[in-house]
Order: sequence, then C-alpha cells, then structure tokens
Amino acid sequence: MQTPVDATTTPSWNRLTELSETFRPNLRRWFDKDPRRAEMLTFTAGDLHVDLSKNLVSPKVFSSLLELADDVRLKDRIEAMFTGERINTTEDRAVLHTALRLPRDAQLVVDGQDVVADVHEQLDRVCEFAERVRSGEWRGVTGRPIETVVNIGIGGSDLGPVMIYEALKHYGKFGLQCRFISNIDPTDVAEATLGLDPETTLFIVASKTFTTLETLTNARLCRTWLIDTLTERGAIPHDGGARDAVAKHFVAVSTALDKVSEFGIDPQNAFGFWDWVGGRYSVDSAIGTALAVYLGADRFRELLAGFHTMDQHFRQAPFEQNVPVLMGLFNVWYTNFLGAHTHAVLPYSQYLHRFPAYLQQLTMESNGKSVRADGEPTLYDTGEIFWGEPGTNGQHAFYQLIHQGTRLVPADFIAFANPTHPLRDGDHDVHELFLANFFAQTRALAFGRTAEEVRESGVTDEVLVAARTFEGNRPTTSILAGELTPNTLGQLIALYEHITFVQGVVWGIDSFDQWGVELGKQLAKELTLAVEGDTDALAGQDSSTRALIERYRQLRG
Repeated sequence: MQTPVDATTTPSWNRLTELSETFRPNLRRWFDKDPRRAEMLTFTAGDLHVDLSKNLVSPKVFSSLLELADDVRLKDRIEAMFTGERINTTEDRAVLHTALRLPRDAQLVVDGQDVVADVHEQLDRVCEFAERVRSGEWRGVTGRPIETVVNIGIGGSDLGPVMIYEALKHYGKFGLQCRFISNIDPTDVAEATLGLDPETTLFIVASKTFTTLETLTNARLCRTWLIDTLTERGAIPHDGGARDAVAKHFVAVSTALDKVSEFGIDPQNAFGFWDWVGGRYSVDSAIGTALAVYLGADRFRELLAGFHTMDQHFRQAPFEQNVPVLMGLFNVWYTNFLGAHTHAVLPYSQYLHRFPAYLQQLTMESNGKSVRADGEPTLYDTGEIFWGEPGTNGQHAFYQLIHQGTRLVPADFIAFANPTHPLRDGDHDVHELFLANFFAQTRALAFGRTAEEVRESGVTDEVLVAARTFEGNRPTTSILAGELTPNTLGQLIALYEHITFVQGVVWGIDSFDQWGVELGKQLAKELTLAVEGDTDALAGQDSSTRALIERYRQLRG
C-alpha cells in the first residue's frame, strides 16, 4: 500500500492556489471568446452525454487539475482498486465493488481466490431464487405465492435498494411490490406492514454479520407480526407452526449462517457477500436481492452491465476525456479553491427522487474525514454536503438561493430524452415542457441577466432592476441520457462512485471506512440500560445526557 501523496505539497496544488487568488469567472465572455467551448468540454461516458462547459473552469485551471491528478498518482490508485490491493487501510481490506459487475468470462484473482467465480456463484443463486419467487414456485406457508417483498436493512442495505426500486418501478413484475424498513423507530415497521397479507409477504433481512441493531430489531418485530397474525387467523397452529412460517417467509443476505439459523431462516436461503464490499457500494451484490425479485434476473443483470460500462470508461479513458475523473477534480476545485461547501444533484426525473439521498451516504460517509490514510490530519477541507430534489419541484423551493444567493453551489442536472410516460396536455408534449426547464435553468445559472438587459425589458425602477439582475457564473454539469433504463441507471450510480473515489485520492483519505458511524452505535448500546431506567447506568452519564434521559422518562410516564 502506497503512502498517500499530500496534494498540498505538489506543484499543481500551488498553481491552482495562485490561479484561485485572481480567478474571476465570466462564462458569457468565455463562451463568446471560444465558440467551441461546449464542444470541447462535452464528453460521452457509456450512454451518458455529459456537458461540463458551464463549469467555472478556464483552460489553465483544467490543465492544472489534470496535473494534480498525475501528482497524486491517481492512475496508480485506480489500478490498485481494480486489481484488489488493500486500499482500505484502516480495515486492511481490498475495495472490489467493481468486481461485483465483472462479466462471467473475466478473471480477477485476489489472495489466491478467483473473485469473479465467487461473485457469479452468488449472483446465480440470487437470480435463481428471484425467478422462483416471480414464477410462483416459492410459496408461503399456506401455499399462496408472494405478492410483497419487504427489505429490512439500514444504510447501504436500504438506501441503494429503495432508490433503485423507485427509479425502476415501471420495470417490475405486475402484481408484485416492494416495501422497505430501515429506521428503528417502530413507526417504520408499523407503516411498512400496514395492509399486508402475511400469507403473501416475504421478508429479506440484509445484515452481513446479522448483528446490526436496527436491522435485527426490525426483523424480530416483523417475525412477531408474521407469526401472531398467521396464528390469529388460524393459518398456522399455536404450537409448532412458527418455525415453518419463518422458513417460508424470511430469507437473509448475510454470511453469519449460524445466526441466520438461530433466527429461524434456512441457511440455504442466505445469500452472502464479502468484506471487500462496503455497505454503500453493495447494492449490486446480494444486497440487491429484493431488486432481482422485483425486476427479474435479466434486468438485474442489465443494471450490473451498466455499472461495468462506467467502470471500463473510468479505468481506460484518458483523464482529459474521463468523465468521473473530471467531475471529481472539478469538485476539488470548488471545495478547496473556490470555497464551496455543498453540492446539489437535481434529477429531472421523478423516478430518481431518492437519488440525492442515496448520494448523501455514498459521498458523505466516504469522504467525510478529517484524518488522512497515513494518520495525519487533513489541513484542508474534505467532502461536500450533497443534497437535492427532483426538478421542477426544487425550482419552486431552493433554486432561488442557487441563482441569487451569496453561496457558491455547484449543481449537477440529470435528464432523460425519452419519457417513461409520454403524456400530452392538449397540443403540448408534457415531457418537452419538463425538459425546457432543464435547459433553461442551466442557461440562467450560467449566464444570468445583466442590469442593462433588465432595463431593456421595460423595468425602470432601479430597486427592481437590482432585484431582477442575475450575476450568473453559477456552475452546473448537465447529464443527458436516452431514457432511464436499468443499464443507464447502473452507469449513473457508478459514475458517482468513481467521482467520490477521485476526490478521496486527491485528499489522501480512506474513502472506504466509516469509523464516525461506529461511535454513535457503540454509545447507543451503552445508553440503552440508562434509557430503560437503570439508575447506575444513568448516573455514569454527563449532566446533559442524564437530564435529557430523566426528562424523557418523565414524559414517557
């Protein structure tokens, strides 16, 4: 494992610092001066058409960012990831989510083990199971086929599956639905099981170690709901029917087969994955079992093929044409040199309404670090706060701040040329009205409106002129694809995985651990006794926590 390069000591970082000190972006002038700017800064990655021309990047900044990539040995780090080096240094693990979507005839041997063969063995098992459920061969304890699949997980075991389910909902099997439980708030289980028929419900418990507090608590609640409801309606006997019911209505995504068996799940119905797959990178592993059931094996494999397409682009394209590399470097430029703190992702597709939430975990859990991979503190900003909503909803909410606020907010706009539902409103194709907003917003953000243009529109009151003047020079990236399919969605997800990786390499951090998450989980276990009323446990808390727990217990009565 190579020691990470301190980017701040490189010539390119110093050059970027100097450029930023006198940097005065003017997109209007840049486009007027260079008629080929859009052409030169538009790229193809798989099926994604990516226009980077409205970013605040001059030719000198562009070349310096590419030099920065070389200075931090980005090419070497990419190869290290793809070939299975242990780049997750704090956990001494390889990082091989890219192996989850390698084709069957590929080969990757890590520590003497053929990773590709292992992946496809599990993928075949998942897909075979999915087809059994879809065909009606797999039936519940009373002999009825499955109509609802409930995925129980949290973090990467939830955000990816629910985002893809929502994005590809129109590709699913008619008569089959998925629901998702993640929050330990009992409301989540209550709402997810509301109206369900236990005889036609299948639960998938996703926990690699089968010890995740939230997931196992929710799984036990669902098991109780299943058994109690089936018993009440006489579908299973009061004595001796519970284990058969659990075996027919629960499967697991886990490698802890002993704990799976203790829960009542047949270990033959447990699907595994590996410690070289981080949770937030795992949706294309067995964690996606609910998706395989809903979409079918063929479409699930199409999703994986889309991931692989972007992997190939990232690994092979020269950096000056490499979309994940360029977008990652541009994000570094905004974060470390232009003072941006947040990044908006604005999909012009209602089906992608959970995509920004998915990216929050991917990017912020990966790069929310203040310690480098070599143990030294980062003396520069890392990570960005990712957020967003689908257009056009966001236009009527927070776009005002992006357009005229005092903060720099780089934004990625995502759209698809062909609608899933081609509806018309009289003479108008509604999708074209929708996409007109997509094009208009990036144009307005880039070029704004000058005071003179406002006056020319007939406004004479100078107060109103000032209020209606738009500075422009607000950076955006436009990503356009033909339509939202399993394949293009896989490409889009992998694009952001690799953007995140590029930024982590520049910052010299380990993007694949999450120790900050672990502390809160640890303390929650310790505090449970105090919350339940143990006076000794309560006495050991700080004064604020102790007072809050005491007040909670008073309110709880």
